[in-house]
Amino acid sequence: MTSTLGKYDMTDQLLQNVEKKLDQLLNLCDQLQQENQHYKDQESDWNLERSRLIEKNEVARTRVEAMITRLKSLETDA
Repeated sequence: MTSTLGKYDMTDQLLQNVEKKLDQLLNLCDQLQQENQHYKDQESDWNLERSRLIEKNEVARTRVEAMITRLKSLETDA
């Protein structure tokens, strides 16, 4: 009779170990989902900043080209 109880105790302990590992795995999945969302948000912010910088660069390039054109016209007028 003790061997049957021993089997149940061992099976119960194995199930508890599996349950504990599943809980750890679920916690890790939750943590990874949160980190992933954080990185997606960060990527979105960086893409927005990149777009703004590209736009600023284009405005600056246009202004510099306009200044060069005016300087060249001043040279030909002189």
